[in-house]
Amino acid sequence: MNVTLERSGPVDITIRAPASKSYTHRALIAAGLAGGTSTLHRVLRSDDTCITASALQQLGVRLSWNEDQIRIDGTGGVLQCGDPSVIDLGDSGTSLRLLTSVALLCQRPVIITGSPRMKERPVGGLVNALNSLGGRIQYLETAGFPPLMVDGILKGGSVQVDSTVSSQFASSLLLSAPYAGSPLGLHLLPGAVSRSYLDVTVDVMKAFGVPVEREGQDHFLVHPGKGYCGREYLVEGDYSSASYFFAIAAVCGGRARVSSLSPGSVQGDRQFLDALAAMGCRVSCSDDCITVESDGALTGIERDLSSSPDTVQTLCMVAACARSPSRFFGISHLKFKESNRIFAILSTLQKLGGDVRADKDGSITIRPAPLHGGTIDPAGDHRTAMSAAVLGLAVGGITVTDAGCVSKSFPEFWDILHKEGLV
Repeated sequence: MNVTLERSGPVDITIRAPASKSYTHRALIAAGLAGGTSTLHRVLRSDDTCITASALQQLGVRLSWNEDQIRIDGTGGVLQCGDPSVIDLGDSGTSLRLLTSVALLCQRPVIITGSPRMKERPVGGLVNALNSLGGRIQYLETAGFPPLMVDGILKGGSVQVDSTVSSQFASSLLLSAPYAGSPLGLHLLPGAVSRSYLDVTVDVMKAFGVPVEREGQDHFLVHPGKGYCGREYLVEGDYSSASYFFAIAAVCGGRARVSSLSPGSVQGDRQFLDALAAMGCRVSCSDDCITVESDGALTGIERDLSSSPDTVQTLCMVAACARSPSRFFGISHLKFKESNRIFAILSTLQKLGGDVRADKDGSITIRPAPLHGGTIDPAGDHRTAMSAAVLGLAVGGITVTDAGCVSKSFPEFWDILHKEGLV
């Protein structure tokens, strides 16, 4: 499916944010390991979250979907696995990282694999940590990368985690820690990225009855024994998905109102609103609805985006429409996402006339330049496709190929734009 976007504005958008992908993944796992039954409400039903749900079923978790609600009969941390189970997680890096530690709770070996791109995404930091805690995880093809043979036990103990590639290495350990043989003390090594997602992990664990003791930002302690408790759980709205509509208002002028967002959310992508405000937008909040208004006159900014990686591409598209330069840093780990997103940003903007440069320090600088239409191939990356749509509505004449790849995180994205009269 190809989608062509024409210049629009001013806009007047009113939508409800889809459920958070990050919260949905983690809630599925906590409920699957819990004692008792859970019902998750307003879950995100996307390609990635369905992969996590399907993998949990392969590990012995019984669950059933009913539109945006899912009922899960928890296992109490006792997983029933084949001999061996082969779990194909496709392109879902979140599923692979979070479930690698869960698979260690099985009594039999589990093979975890994925798409060709997945086999290029490093997991050494996670595997090293798990093997120091009782795992006997082996690389089946290339050292440091999936596929993996997950075997051994999760003893617990003290571990240092290299999270310079992804904070999900630490989140994976934390989510399974309630079922370790002894307390698990986790220490993040310097250079950890996407720290805000650890806050999401801790928030979900607490909601399912497991408190995490913290000392500063780098030290975590989880005591085993009690485990998660089944419960009713409402998944909060997703700031990264909402960011596309806030960005459209910023570049096209007008207003975007998005409901079902928690004003006090720990989601790092909430910082996107601060960035837009610094660029000249007006941001206001009423209950669970956030409004962004803009006259389209934007000023460039400088920002550390290490804690909000999923909105980097979107903010770069907004910056390309600003009247002064912008510089974003703390983003070098984007090369390990569904695609090399540093390259995707450069390629997208250069094809459309943008003035963009990536420096050796991992930063990106964007300067004002006349933009024009063109064709963008997102290379299967949902966030490349949706961020290109933002720029398409500001510039016009931009076609996004393979537009259906947005189903990975936001299946309704194009339908919402259509209902709002934007495509």
